[in-house]
Amino acid sequence: MTSADGSEPAPAPTRVLHTGDTHVGYEQYHSPERRRDFLEAFEQVVDDAIEESVDAVVHAGDLFHDRRPSLPDLLGTLELLRRLDAADIPFLAVVGNHESTRRGQWLDLFESMDLATRLGAEPVEVGETAFYGLDHVPESRRDDLDYEFEPSDAAHAALVSHGLFTPFAHANWDTETVLAESTVAFDAMLLGDNHVPDTATVDGTRVTYCGSTERTSASEETPRGYNLVTFDADTRGPDGVEIRRRTIETRPFAFVEVELADGEGVERVRERVTQHDLEDAVVIVRIDGSGDPVTPASIEETALEEGALIVRVTDRREVDTAEEISVSFGDPDEAVRERIREEGFSSAAREFDDVVRSVEIPASNVRAEVKNRLSDRIESEGLEALSATEPDDTSDGEEGSGDGKTDRESSNMGRVGEDRDMDGDGGDRDMGGDGEARGDEPKSSGPDGQRSMEEYL
Repeated sequence: MTSADGSEPAPAPTRVLHTGDTHVGYEQYHSPERRRDFLEAFEQVVDDAIEESVDAVVHAGDLFHDRRPSLPDLLGTLELLRRLDAADIPFLAVVGNHESTRRGQWLDLFESMDLATRLGAEPVEVGETAFYGLDHVPESRRDDLDYEFEPSDAAHAALVSHGLFTPFAHANWDTETVLAESTVAFDAMLLGDNHVPDTATVDGTRVTYCGSTERTSASEETPRGYNLVTFDADTRGPDGVEIRRRTIETRPFAFVEVELADGEGVERVRERVTQHDLEDAVVIVRIDGSGDPVTPASIEETALEEGALIVRVTDRREVDTAEEISVSFGDPDEAVRERIREEGFSSAAREFDDVVRSVEIPASNVRAEVKNRLSDRIESEGLEALSATEPDDTSDGEEGSGDGKTDRESSNMGRVGEDRDMDGDGGDRDMGGDGEARGDEPKSSGPDGQRSMEEYL
């Protein structure tokens, strides 16, 4: 279409909503209400996308918190994607580490239903912007990446990926390397995995995290939200990329910091707690200073009486003892390992025992970690992985792996960055619901409504 003077009209800017780390299905603090909060936060993002009439929603990974989302979470997500489809808004996405499976991805299922597009090496053009995707890749496998992407004639190019990139906190993926080795010159990188929203310019490329849409840990105190990114077709290069932050309303968190002086105790903490609006809030109480001992249960009771949904109390004070007490114990972990070897448990059972007792895995993550490892074992080894072994009468405390490592060391090798985030705060890790062991014949669903990927693809 030409204008009245016969000239071609200027191409319209491409405007997308950049979101990620929605973690649908995360039952934080084992609370069904918090599980609903994560889906409702994603719903707000979809509502805003439709209201703003964006050209696309770009999701940078971890749509789901777990590899096997429950049926209600899956159906709720499908309904939201259908709403985007009805509004003619494409949903472009990559796979994050929380939802990644060894075979087909949930994103592939949504793509087969024409509700999503999985980004990859080939460009997906929206207006005058070409979008590419790079799924989460474990750190141990990144040296093998070639960063080859198909070229496009669009005015702008954007890479969507999931990982902890430099120059941001907890980084283990070098952004400069990605940009230098890529066969396409990117004007922007739209990222997920780091739950803290932030933007920087690296080698002339705009690099941005949208942050999570809900708080997955108490360390995430700032408001949650997403990015609105506009690519100006008239201005090529990163100068034509505008990134604006939008917040959404999520369940309130009340962060109560109490510094106790000598002689102060539980009454002072209660006073500080009741100064906050606690109605339906998650209350995080942190106690520092000196003062008297404080019983967390009494603080929790006060907050719940004020209408709080969940209360967590952390007393950070160190209690000085009048004299040093020295107590010597045997190694209980080694005693347990020895008994397990005597019983002839399967190698999978021994690995799960190590997960349960590992000091490197937070207690709230143990259930999901065991579930994921069980799924991996069955998919790679079949039900033989669960077969008992002959009792082990070794006396050196090692499992005979042949490389001088204990079974715990061997089981953890190569998994850092693959099944757990590395943000260092214990927040963005798998903490989902119960899993289900599967044989060759898939079941329709587990007791918690979870279904395997193979049932759908």
